[in-house]
Amino acid sequence: MTPEFFPATIKQGDRVALAVSYDGSAYHGWQSQRKPQVATVQENLELALSQIANTSISVQCAGRTDAGVHASHQIVHFDSPVDRGEKAWVAGGNTHLPRDISIHWAKPVAADFNARFSATARRYRYVILNTPTRSALLANGLTWYSQPLDAEVMHEAAQSLLGELDFTSYRAVACQSKTPMRNMHFIEVIRRGDLVIIDLQANAFLHHMVRNIAGVLLSIGSGAQPAGWAEEVLLAKDRSAAAATAPPFGLYLAGVTYPAKYGLPQSEPGPYFLSL
Repeated sequence: MTPEFFPATIKQGDRVALAVSYDGSAYHGWQSQRKPQVATVQENLELALSQIANTSISVQCAGRTDAGVHASHQIVHFDSPVDRGEKAWVAGGNTHLPRDISIHWAKPVAADFNARFSATARRYRYVILNTPTRSALLANGLTWYSQPLDAEVMHEAAQSLLGELDFTSYRAVACQSKTPMRNMHFIEVIRRGDLVIIDLQANAFLHHMVRNIAGVLLSIGSGAQPAGWAEEVLLAKDRSAAAATAPPFGLYLAGVTYPAKYGLPQSEPGPYFLSL
């Protein structure tokens, strides 16, 4: 990046928002486990930022991702303990991060900004390689499904999950959310060559919710279940009524939406290879 991308000095006490991407393959999810033998994205990011600040920094994210799940656009925030330029947080922070985690921008934000609670929507993309043989080059970046899939039928089935609904059947049994209600803004299932992409956005998601939706839609797309099964599962309000949880490999946190008053930079939803 050229210097004009880093115009501001972030003052001590300022709240800072960062955009981060990562390949989750090597990590036991986003959230720090406070165990030396368990690698997490949060721990690596906090260590890198603490190196820049020369003091300990803790961050909060927009949405915690599970082991093996990726992010093309995760948002975090922290309160700066020192004066540092944007370039120090971005370019400097990246020098202390492993190659599978990257900071894309750092911006001072209003003191009331919260990466999690200020967000109005989260967007995920679940990317399926639908070929007879698996990929060697993107083994951890795609979910491979060898049986033919009908993306149009999957899309039709998914429309029954729109709106403010009870997603009990689509959340993990161990989900700790106090309510199963979520507002699904859109779900689209499209085919691009050998790739089938499930693109969905909601105000928030339950534990394993996207992967459980993907599992049901895979069963429908392969012909194992009819299109109406997605709604039947929803109405059952019973996790055991659904399909197995789909693998994490093809799942990406692709975007987080905030009110315009915070002035955060806009970006195209990822992952990057879908725009090629």
